[in-house]
Amino acid sequence: MLDSLLASGGLVLLRDSAEWEGRSLLKALLKKSALRGEQIHVLGCEVSEEEFREGFGSDVNSGLVYHDLFKDPLNWSKTGEAVPEGPLGTLRALNRTGPGPVTIALDSLSWLLLHLPCVTLCQTLHALSQPSVSPGADPLVEQVRVLGLLHEDLHGPGPIGALSTLAHTEVTLSGKMDQTSASVLCRRPQQRATYQTWWFSILPDFSLDLHERLPLHSKLPSSHTTQVDPTTHLTFNLRLSEKEREARDSLTLPFQFSSEKQQALLRSGPGQKTGHIFYEPDAFDDVDQEDPDDDLDI
Repeated sequence: MLDSLLASGGLVLLRDSAEWEGRSLLKALLKKSALRGEQIHVLGCEVSEEEFREGFGSDVNSGLVYHDLFKDPLNWSKTGEAVPEGPLGTLRALNRTGPGPVTIALDSLSWLLLHLPCVTLCQTLHALSQPSVSPGADPLVEQVRVLGLLHEDLHGPGPIGALSTLAHTEVTLSGKMDQTSASVLCRRPQQRATYQTWWFSILPDFSLDLHERLPLHSKLPSSHTTQVDPTTHLTFNLRLSEKEREARDSLTLPFQFSSEKQQALLRSGPGQKTGHIFYEPDAFDDVDQEDPDDDLDI
């Protein structure tokens, strides 16, 4: 599972909630990247550096570059350690220290959304996930992967939709009991989107214990919720059988006149009496042929 999530560059969106936290999966992905020899940059916003590094071995911590926004995000202490431009400047300052693939972890995108406009954040993420390839270099070797942790129950559909459109891979966490479910949606250029579900547990050393993998689907998921048929409990029928449809099509409506019916109404046959209108004025009728509008008092 970790290999499939780290198979390509771009933005990998980890969507968690208050019920199912995603920081453990983020750290498991970082451990896998570090063991593969990649450069690791972490922008820490929600927890301290000591808490984030906890559980990693020395082989992972030694290659992890931590950019601390948790201690003093706006440089109020004037120590000079923070970037003067604030969170946006720190985000733009994340860069590589040498050749090879690099993984950038953002803990978290929800914190950044509270301090930056959504459009600015999306533009910065797009620029950050593009590899800076030197002439003659292999773009696959120079790829940049951005792991963004997003607490989706803190945001509306607008920011979530914008980040979802920007992401190459989306991981939505849910589960039951002590097992976590990861619904993975992968979008690759010139390929159909694939959707797969994994059941797993994360061990204390941030290794992954995979329980089950559901079959791969080459299509977008319609929805995570069950669709309800609105015609289930109606007191009338909205659908017609084949016999009812034929009877409806053969029915002549009262306002539809056939040519035979029109001719029968327009012509009076032999022996049929034509209609006459008999009018007898009453006492209050003031019929004046010279002034027909006399009764209007104009």
